[in-house]
Amino acid sequence: MLTHRNVNIALFVILAVLLLVHAPWWVFVLLSLPYVGVIAWGACTIQSEFFMPVVCSADTKEKIVAITFDDGPQLKHTPQILDILKQQAVPAAFFCIGRNIPDNEELLQRIDEEGHVVGNHSYSHHFWFDMFGAKQMLAELKSVDDTVENVIGKRPRLFRPPYGVTNPNVRRAVQRGKYIPVGWNIRSLDTVAKQPEDVMNRITPLIKPGAVILLHDSMEVTLQALPALIAYIRKEGYRIERIDKLLNIPAYA
Repeated sequence: MLTHRNVNIALFVILAVLLLVHAPWWVFVLLSLPYVGVIAWGACTIQSEFFMPVVCSADTKEKIVAITFDDGPQLKHTPQILDILKQQAVPAAFFCIGRNIPDNEELLQRIDEEGHVVGNHSYSHHFWFDMFGAKQMLAELKSVDDTVENVIGKRPRLFRPPYGVTNPNVRRAVQRGKYIPVGWNIRSLDTVAKQPEDVMNRITPLIKPGAVILLHDSMEVTLQALPALIAYIRKEGYRIERIDKLLNIPAYA
C-alpha cells in the first residue's frame, strides 16, 4: 500500500543512492516534484489512507449503503432534509460543524431523536484547518464533543476531516482523541452541482454494496435530489442503513 511512511522510506533510499553516486543537484530538484505530488494526492484523497486508516466503505456483498450529510445543522435546508428522511424511514449520519450548533440546538436534538447519527466535522471547518497543529485540531474536536454532549447527552466518536483532507497532524489529533475517522467512497459533488440531475448522475453509476455516500445538508440541490436518490437506491434493491451499523463501528464514546 502507498503510505506516507513507505514513500518516505523510498525517498530516503533514493537520496542515499544519489549521494553515493554524486548525482548533480538538478536530479535532487527533479526528485522533489513527484514526491510533492504524491504527498498532495495522499492528503486530498481520503480513500487512499495515505496518512492514516480511514473507514470509507463496508466490505460486503450485501446490497446496503449509507447516506451521510456534512456541514449542518442549518435552518435553511436541514429541517426539510429531515422531513424527507422521516417520510421515507431512512436513517442517516450528520457530520456537524460545531459553530453551527448554537441557536440550532433543537435541530440537533431532532437529528438525534429521529434516529440519525451525529458525527464530528470540526468546530470551525476553517479553510486552513488542515494547516493547524495537532493540539489546535484536537481542541476543536473536543469542543464539538462538549457542545454535542450538552445538547443530546452523547459524545461523537466518528470524525470526518474538513474537506476530506488528512495529514500527520490530523492523524495525531485523531489518535489522541481516540476518534474513528470516517470518509466516503461516493462523493456527490453537490457543493458545485447546478441541478439535482447532476447529483443523481454523479452518484447512481457508483452505487455498490457497502457504499458510503457524501452529501451536504447545506445545499438546495441536495434537498431537491434526495427523494429521487432514495427512490433509485431502493429500486435497485438496496437497503439504506445507518453508517455505524453498516461499518460496524461505535457512533459514540
